[in-house]
Amino acid sequence: MPPLSYAHGACSIPLLGETIGANLRRTVEKFGDRDALVVRHQNFRATYRELWELVARAARGLLARGVTTGDRVGVWAPNRFEWVVLQYATVRVGAILVNINPAYKAVELEYALNKSGVSLLCLARGFRQTDYLAILAEVRERCPALRATLVIDTEWDSLLADAESVPEAQLAEVEARLQFDDAINIQYTSGTTGFPKGATLSHHNILNNAFFTAELLGYTAGDRVCVPVPFYHCFGMVLGNLGCTTRGACIVVPSESFEPLAVLETVQAERCTSLYGVPTMFIAELNHPRFAEFDLSSLRTGIIAGAPCPVEVMKQVLARMHMREVTNVCGMTETSPASTQTERDDPFEKRVISVGRPVPHGEIKIIDPATGEVVPRGVAGEQCTRGYMVMLGYWQDAAATANAIDDAGWMHTGDLAVMDGDGYVSIVGRLKDVIIRGGENVYPREVEEFLHTLPGVAEAQVIGIPCAKYGEEVMAWVRLHVGATMTGDDLRAACHGRIATYKIPRHWKFVDAFPMTVTGKVQKFRMRELATEELAGSS
Repeated sequence: MPPLSYAHGACSIPLLGETIGANLRRTVEKFGDRDALVVRHQNFRATYRELWELVARAARGLLARGVTTGDRVGVWAPNRFEWVVLQYATVRVGAILVNINPAYKAVELEYALNKSGVSLLCLARGFRQTDYLAILAEVRERCPALRATLVIDTEWDSLLADAESVPEAQLAEVEARLQFDDAINIQYTSGTTGFPKGATLSHHNILNNAFFTAELLGYTAGDRVCVPVPFYHCFGMVLGNLGCTTRGACIVVPSESFEPLAVLETVQAERCTSLYGVPTMFIAELNHPRFAEFDLSSLRTGIIAGAPCPVEVMKQVLARMHMREVTNVCGMTETSPASTQTERDDPFEKRVISVGRPVPHGEIKIIDPATGEVVPRGVAGEQCTRGYMVMLGYWQDAAATANAIDDAGWMHTGDLAVMDGDGYVSIVGRLKDVIIRGGENVYPREVEEFLHTLPGVAEAQVIGIPCAKYGEEVMAWVRLHVGATMTGDDLRAACHGRIATYKIPRHWKFVDAFPMTVTGKVQKFRMRELATEELAGSS
């Protein structure tokens, strides 16, 4: 009988049993004079000692404004240095940081503030074309728990000034009472169906996830990590910010939101050794018309996460961006976020076709979603995760928590995955994304991988749309390279004889961009909605 799809990330390095504030203090003691944070669009630079002092002032400022342990403090802003300072200031006073998506509008903001009970909201004046102050004014009277706001652009200095009324000893007394299992962060999931749920994370969850991810990346105090992914998401604030501060590495922020040119400029100017992003970000950087102008030779590693990375894109990242030690990371907000990761010295084929093995101290199993039984290795099923990284639960939602985490402590991810004989996991799709065409299962990832090998195709996303005859039919959305002029018939012909006929898309849509979340993830549910509406309108 073949071995079952279960693997454990055995590790000789123990888990960290401390709060985030205590961990940062130890880093400052070791690397106080080294760069900690560089935010280029604000011309901000701080060493670890300077960052620590700024965090302490902000923490005392929060105490002066009545923030106590367990209070929820919301941050609604794009990437900027104040976001990072507030991230560490809240953990030092024991407040629960509530990450507010910069793309939220009135209904979403009102829901997040009320559901989490935010009492202090720290916000930017706006982002892009969105006026945050106007949106807040619209909903504030309907948010009874919200007692105060802090406009970062105009009131930051007053927060720091308020620190003068709170002695350092008072902050020390508060910190001494904190426990590493305390809830410290609420992050709202994407909410593609209904309202989002607030994944509640502890010091222990996110500190250890950051530490061990950085361990697999080989970070030292000499690393400079370019973080263009948003802080409001686990990728940015945990794998980015916390991953750096557990090692004494430098956080380098290129812009307040993702801009491919800013990333290229920043990597060159700051001699970054590591770069983060979702696949669409790397595609945008590689395809930028000025890409060849920049010296990226300082790069050695980084993280590709958020969605499966097409093999052809991974090959270009290794070859053209010099990221010879790049790693794939897979996870979700509810798992702090990383649950699997490739290693820097993994064989090439493992790094381009898998998302690695369980992270240190983590467990992975692949189950039959119908029966719950662990499937043999090589068989697709739902990936489940267990270990220190699994969230405390969804904030004030016991039913949703019980639906996600079973009695044995396994988080059911909804990812369709396959585990090979060596324990490496490959993501083949999402349970809800599997296309069932006339009884045949079509995994979009497999078709996307093939389409990325075709000349002229810059990016492809595959979805299923309703079909009276087969139940579902395969559709591909394609973005071509500049100058390419392929048609659906051209691509269909290129598929014949190379992938099974039932997998070949029947419908093709050529686009310049895909519907995206603010974190750079493609919104396939929105693609299905748009495609279904268009096809219904043309029939």
